[in-house]
Amino acid sequence: MKTPMTVEGAEALRQELQKLKQEDRPRVVKAIAEAREHGDLKENAEYHAAKEEQGFIEGRIQEIEGKLSNAQVIDVTKLAPSGKVIFGTTVSLLDLEKDARRVYKIVGDDEADLKQNKVSVSSPIARALIGKEEGDVVIVQAPSGPVEYEIEEVKHC
Repeated sequence: MKTPMTVEGAEALRQELQKLKQEDRPRVVKAIAEAREHGDLKENAEYHAAKEEQGFIEGRIQEIEGKLSNAQVIDVTKLAPSGKVIFGTTVSLLDLEKDARRVYKIVGDDEADLKQNKVSVSSPIARALIGKEEGDVVIVQAPSGPVEYEIEEVKHC
């Protein structure tokens, strides 16, 4: 099954993968070789720490390669704006109860970061918004109870 991902999210994973393969992996291999030169490996903390880090790096490389191979990269800038909320769009909302504005970009699960106003496509707010249009009012089931939003603008950026 393909997993949706924005162009930015895929690029961030590719950059992390490149760093892991070209910088981190060679550094830890060198650290293991240096630690081996110190003799007895049973009581060599540097060796064990480097081997543990190597395991983490190799696991992360496999994880990223798997995510990228299963990714369906969606570039909303190449889609004609329709005013409809879809994966990858940036949505301006008006909280009707608090008269507060919020802006969220709907992204893949791995890209979600509330501090950057990026919400996962599988989050309650994104699920409530997908398929709706500018001017629609949606009710989001939040942990604190239902919240009513009006969709003010949908941008493909």
